[in-house]
Amino acid sequence: MKNTFADRVITFNKSLIYSGKLPPGFDVLNPFNDNPETTIVMQQFYKEFYNDNKKRKFIIGINPSRHGAGVTGVPFTDTKRLESVCKIKMQSAHTHEVSSVFMYDMIQSYGGAKSFYSDFYINSPFPLAIVRKKNRNWLNANYYDDATLFLMLKDYMIETLKKHINLGLITSEVFILGKKNALFISEINKKANLFKKMTVLDHPRFIQQYKSKEKLNYINKYLNAFRSAV
Repeated sequence: MKNTFADRVITFNKSLIYSGKLPPGFDVLNPFNDNPETTIVMQQFYKEFYNDNKKRKFIIGINPSRHGAGVTGVPFTDTKRLESVCKIKMQSAHTHEVSSVFMYDMIQSYGGAKSFYSDFYINSPFPLAIVRKKNRNWLNANYYDDATLFLMLKDYMIETLKKHINLGLITSEVFILGKKNALFISEINKKANLFKKMTVLDHPRFIQQYKSKEKLNYINKYLNAFRSAV
């Protein structure tokens, strides 16, 4: 089968570049440029789970973390889950990412990776990792952490969301992870008119880090939202 969903995602990821402006103290990391194995395992993942032409529902994160998609090239997937669940081993890196723990517990409850990824595509309006310098260290940053940063990235994010949609996504309803993320996606949607309905879910990092005792309730919220999708 030619030009599958997998082929389109792989082409999209390989062509990712951000050459626009950034405020002082911010930088963008492209995992597909930084580590050749990231491209290899990313291709293996999409060929395994997306090698068809089925339309999928869209789940929107914020932007990749350095320990999740910033290493594996797969959203909300650290090397532990990539190997243990997706059966793809990464030799050059070993990472643990908090959000990945919740997402894969939820995916298991949904019916497993094959079933979940057959129905959903996850990515971000800004699909590269953002870091911010604090003292002498570089820390993870979100695209909305700085007003100037968001303004500089906004047009790029709109174009990126359009490219995501063109992969083969359903736009009648979109699922947004994180309440603050939803505020900015809503602003973008008013300008670009990309999605008819936006359903907001608490972000996996927030749940795993601060609401772990209530994890099952949050997993059920995700599953109920997905089952009642437009």
